[in-house]
Amino acid sequence: QVQLVESGGGLVQAGGSLRLSCAASGSIFSINAMGWYRQAPGKQRELVAVITSGGSTDYADSVKGRFTVSRANAKNTVDLQMNSLNAEDTAVYYCYAKIPQGPGISYAYWGQGTQVTVSS
Repeated sequence: QVQLVESGGGLVQAGGSLRLSCAASGSIFSINAMGWYRQAPGKQRELVAVITSGGSTDYADSVKGRFTVSRANAKNTVDLQMNSLNAEDTAVYYCYAKIPQGPGISYAYWGQGTQVTVSS
């Protein structure tokens, strides 16, 4: 069993910052990729940022230059530093981890989600 536990969401004014953290625990030998998705009301879940075990990153165009994803492989944690927040960033943010299950097989695990609300 693998669990992802997020923390750090909340209410912030436009232009402010928040930092989200996620810790993976359980039967984990390695994690290929970790990152964050978000889902706003009435919209589909979308990628925010992802980071591989080697440190390569990818970001949604809407957050480039404002958000920074980082991870600590030894601790199985991933953080998301969010700066210059705006109302369009309001959403439930989900932690994500892609974990190998066997040769050529990986499974995606998700956290329970943490609400980020940006007031204008």
